Amino acid sequence: MSIFNEAQKYIVGGVNSPVRAFKSVGGEPPFIEKGKAQYIWDIEGKKYLDYIQSWGPLIFGHCDQTIEEAIIEAVKKGVSFGAPTKVEVDLAKEVLELFPHLDLIRFVNSGTEATMSAIRLARGYTGKDDIIKFEGCYHGHSDSLLVSAGSGAATFGVPSSPGVPADFTKHTLLAKYNDIDSVKQCFEKGDVGCVIIEPIAGNMSLVPADKEFLGELRELCDHYGAVLIFDEVMSGFRASLRGSYDVYGIKADMVTFGKVIGGGMPVGAFAGKKEIMEKLSPVGPVYQAGTLSGNPVAMSAGLATIKKLKSNPEIYKNLEDKAKKLMSGFDKVSKENQIDFNYNVIGSMFGFFFNPKLPKNFDEVNESDTKRYAAFHNKMLKEGFYFAPSAYETGFICTPMTDEDIQNTIDTYSKIAKEI
Repeated sequence: MSIFNEAQKYIVGGVNSPVRAFKSVGGEPPFIEKGKAQYIWDIEGKKYLDYIQSWGPLIFGHCDQTIEEAIIEAVKKGVSFGAPTKVEVDLAKEVLELFPHLDLIRFVNSGTEATMSAIRLARGYTGKDDIIKFEGCYHGHSDSLLVSAGSGAATFGVPSSPGVPADFTKHTLLAKYNDIDSVKQCFEKGDVGCVIIEPIAGNMSLVPADKEFLGELRELCDHYGAVLIFDEVMSGFRASLRGSYDVYGIKADMVTFGKVIGGGMPVGAFAGKKEIMEKLSPVGPVYQAGTLSGNPVAMSAGLATIKKLKSNPEIYKNLEDKAKKLMSGFDKVSKENQIDFNYNVIGSMFGFFFNPKLPKNFDEVNESDTKRYAAFHNKMLKEGFYFAPSAYETGFICTPMTDEDIQNTIDTYSKIAKEI
């Protein structure tokens, strides 16, 4: 019996997050035993060049010595206290120093928790129930947000989930990404308290927002008195040191973080303007709590990561160069084999589409050839290259990856291109 079959006897679907089951690409997922730098090894000892990097947080790769040492030292003192610690304050200062338009932050345990809490706070601050989200943007699996979600939900062809009451989602208005007219229509329809968006969408592969679109979105929120929330759980400290802020220069009222600020440990956070954040308990009436929020192990890992990034800001150019080399190499091979191919690169993030045009929204992403992606994934996996098991996910470069790693990946794609 395979370990995957055994897992299915005890764990729903054999996995603890749906995309890991390989349903959209076929085959059985390798069960991972260990990682080091840019590589992971499965329980049978097979080695893979890892382009997932735990879905983004491992910007310095697996088992980075600095982060590993910070975690070990923290664990020696205790894994959780349910009480304040100095390391929470230290990490909060490091994050907020980079975002002058954000005054206060609260740490939580996941990206889902961060976006759910940010929306509750925005509603409490504005006194308005309706929210606007965008088709293809995924903000976690809380009820009011699991409406036409990208990523895992799109992988299974389910735009929303059973078990979510209609009474919850009636306050969620759907707009089209990069289409400001659809946003205007939503504002005219409802009493909108907040707008939440991935300014660099990483859950329909990688689709960045147009700068003009984000600027107009900012103006609409100001006009209607709505809170603008940028979900940067994925792009924060990945797209650049300041996430989308360095790319667009647009100031959101609130920003949600995750992934990188935990250095591989479970973490999330939401930050915002003082007048908004001080509506949050224990200062204000909007309630949010969590026993493991700000736990010292995750905070220590995040602090080591952010300090290392701030000390080495030049790594972003190096990572982007490698991502561009990978994608331009894939583009060249695709053209040589008459394969429709388009891609985006922002910082250490990359996304590609087997699609004759570069998608600007979820509808256009859905025109991509997902069967071809499944064939690509299976063949590359057999050759030792670990890409996301879904055409709707973003890929990541880490600092230990070499030019030789990138070239080997391109050469392998060249070898399998005719077969897909």
